Amino acid sequence: MDIIIKENYEQMSAYAAKIIAKLIRSKPDCVLGLATGSTPIGTYQELVRMHQQEGLDFSQVTVFNLDEYLGIGMDLEKPYHLDQSYARFMYEELFKHVNIKPENIYLPDGLTKDPEEFCHWYEEQIKRVGGIDLQLLGLGRDGHWAFNEPGSSLTSRTRVQVLDQQTLDDNYEAFYKKANIDRSQMPQLAITMGIGTILEARSILMIVNGAHKADIVAKCLEGPITSQVTASAIQLHPGQITVVLDEAAASKLTRIDHYKHVERLKRQYGLAIVD
Repeated sequence: MDIIIKENYEQMSAYAAKIIAKLIRSKPDCVLGLATGSTPIGTYQELVRMHQQEGLDFSQVTVFNLDEYLGIGMDLEKPYHLDQSYARFMYEELFKHVNIKPENIYLPDGLTKDPEEFCHWYEEQIKRVGGIDLQLLGLGRDGHWAFNEPGSSLTSRTRVQVLDQQTLDDNYEAFYKKANIDRSQMPQLAITMGIGTILEARSILMIVNGAHKADIVAKCLEGPITSQVTASAIQLHPGQITVVLDEAAASKLTRIDHYKHVERLKRQYGLAIVD
């Protein structure tokens, strides 16, 4: 596991974008797993800049999103502030700014009439394209990935998940409150990739920023593996794992000096993932 500590959110985002861009350039038809929320916005903005200014080509890239609220979906006819779907988020933050093909975008369908059948179909599509090459992840304040709330099985697959109160509170503050949408209108259920699904990605890139995440970052990376902190399953992944943190999010790590030492040596010997 490579734990990279950057000074601030901007540096963290730029580094994460470099990792994704390196994969796209080396494997133009790569498959990316993408995350929503406030954390990856800076990474997506940098990828957009790379596309527009450096020619980063998304035309052969396939993407699968982690999750979506059940009961809502993107409607391009609606004003953005009335549509809090994660599909809309991805369209606004990334898809409409790059040359990705619509047929290569796979999003959980919050408006599906048969959620169970859709979840099975989604898993099959991931298998059909050969699996996910790189999965981008954030980290919830209670240690969850996507909508895999505390107590979720570490072998879980794509499914419908009842949302935890902490998740509802955080998402209300991040998305609904600023859009003047009443808390009662928030969906209580979501479709999410499972922990088992996420762990099948060939590589994982987790990004976390802010002092409010410092305690849970330490539990995730240095604590026991437990379903109560679903992202602690990162310790089980057999492939390439890269965790990029800002100084604030890394502040509670007990081995922070060691992680910085390892990063310096890897740069010195040309072993860093990106420059």
